[in-house]
Amino acid sequence: MSINIAVLPGDGIGPEIVREALKVLDVLNREYGLNAEWEEAAIGGVGYEESGDPYPEVTRKLSREADAVLLGAVGGPKWESLDKPLRPEAGLLGIRADLGLFANYRPARVYRQLLDASTLKPEVIDGVDLMVIRELVSGVYFGQPRGIVEEGGQRKGLNTMSYTEAEVERIARTAFETARLRTGRVCSVDKANVLDVSEFWREIICRVHGDEFSDVELSHMYVDNAAMQLIRNPKQFDVIVTSNLFGDILSDEASMLTGSIGMLPSASIGERHAMYEPIHGSAPDISGQNKANPLATVLSVSMMLKYTLNQSDLADKVDAAVEAVLDDGLRTPDLAGGEQLVSCSGMGDAVCAKLERMGAEQV
Repeated sequence: MSINIAVLPGDGIGPEIVREALKVLDVLNREYGLNAEWEEAAIGGVGYEESGDPYPEVTRKLSREADAVLLGAVGGPKWESLDKPLRPEAGLLGIRADLGLFANYRPARVYRQLLDASTLKPEVIDGVDLMVIRELVSGVYFGQPRGIVEEGGQRKGLNTMSYTEAEVERIARTAFETARLRTGRVCSVDKANVLDVSEFWREIICRVHGDEFSDVELSHMYVDNAAMQLIRNPKQFDVIVTSNLFGDILSDEASMLTGSIGMLPSASIGERHAMYEPIHGSAPDISGQNKANPLATVLSVSMMLKYTLNQSDLADKVDAAVEAVLDDGLRTPDLAGGEQLVSCSGMGDAVCAKLERMGAEQV
């Protein structure tokens, strides 16, 4: 049976990095019998340009019917003047909500080959391997009421951070189950000393832990302290679980431990659907220049193989191929200290060559 993937290249560098990830899928089909098929559709600014909707109906239908979604990136300055529902980011929020992708997995692993690429001291980051699990379809990004209103003769902007019991329970279970597959430690990040919604969050996290996951070690940290601790001593963390807003910020901070946001993949997973994407943006300043780092997108394919397609052995091979090109000293411009500067397509070709060689060796 074939695997059906909805491919949404999106805006900016999205088409370039996705193109390299599809090369990897081609090799996996040809050399390893993956049997994946894909169809492309528009999202974000490109979706708006084509249909007047950043999440077009054809994209919605394709994504709902696919076994998994591979996304590039959305956004760019050319669409910033549009009304908010028409901006590229509305397409991203729309697909997350439409597919029920409530859990965002963002690993931050420091590659030993890239220790010098980080702005932090090697002894601080060497060995860092953590997972941020961010609640993705609720919280302040989706809460009501929201908007800009007139009150008392002046304008006021407001957003609402809210969570239901069920929403906190399911992200808590996701975090604890993930920790069981790692080193068994969860740090729940909130602002319970100030925010009622965070106090509620902590209460539910504690209850789920006590009732179902007492074998997992649970700790709590206020978000401001967590931001500091990620820089001071990142190796203390295994799994971090937190709300949509806090997770958005902390996962980007964690990405810089690795030296480049271009190295970090993500998975957004719901009850029935899953979407995989690099965590970086559309980088319009380098769009079309063949300079982008495709490795985060390639590693997103690895996460797809592991979490949705039940092909952990192939995921391991993709990971090994990425490690091998880094061992060879190949670097895109965002990475420092390499022996050989390569383009986006050059890096993709190098990963594919490693995979082909591994495939030939196992015959």
